[in-house]
Amino acid sequence: MPAPKSMKITLKKFSTSNQKQMKKILIIVLVSLGVACKQIAKKKVTTAEAPPAQKEWVNLFDGDSFKGWHQFNSNEMSPAWIIEDGAMVLPDGTGSGKGHDIVSDGEFTNFELSIEWKISEGGNSGIFWSVIEGENYSTPYQNGPEIQVIDNERHPDSFVKMNYHQAGSLYDMVQPSSDETKPAGEWNHYLISIDHKANKGIVILNEVEIVTFPLSGPEWDALISNSKFATWKDFAKLKTGKIGLQDHGDGVSYRNIKIREL
Repeated sequence: MPAPKSMKITLKKFSTSNQKQMKKILIIVLVSLGVACKQIAKKKVTTAEAPPAQKEWVNLFDGDSFKGWHQFNSNEMSPAWIIEDGAMVLPDGTGSGKGHDIVSDGEFTNFELSIEWKISEGGNSGIFWSVIEGENYSTPYQNGPEIQVIDNERHPDSFVKMNYHQAGSLYDMVQPSSDETKPAGEWNHYLISIDHKANKGIVILNEVEIVTFPLSGPEWDALISNSKFATWKDFAKLKTGKIGLQDHGDGVSYRNIKIREL
């Protein structure tokens, strides 16, 4: 027997109403899931992109003593260097040009080095990294790469091989993009970054980035091959070593020396 017309209408209304409610519930569930997924994804991105906490700066020079430094290949500090007005100073003419290079007691691999320097008129010096000591070496530059410190205006070496020997250069390998030095007798600032994990070295002179270079691989090998160090078998072979300051026979001062490991 067929259902009465009134019952058909009631069932139809119920069915339609029920479907609408189910759709609403389904929409609410889907929206909730979507919001939850977005929140989870957002958390994951935030966690992945959050930079690692930077390590603290550590002073390599306290301004009052040579604690943490010694003469290259010696247990003692070189008598040629003095402390004056919070700076370590090699007075003009007191260095021999060899034998009075100094190095840090500590060794470093990946780091940022912040250092102020002042060169005498016509003077020359340098900052090394990855320096190793031993009876086979008489100076740090035999194995440690150098960031040049020099009077660009007067020292003849600054005019050799274009600008590859000027202040801020990766000596004899990469020339600075611009000359940002202050005149001899004034303080300059280097921020030197050596990051083997990123395979990148950076030199910032007086807040201007002037040099970048790789630290390994074919490009690095090519830089060495095209330099005076091409046949130096121990040059830049190690990632870890000491920081060195050069005695080139000229007056030079360094202060506010600090380092931060990367």
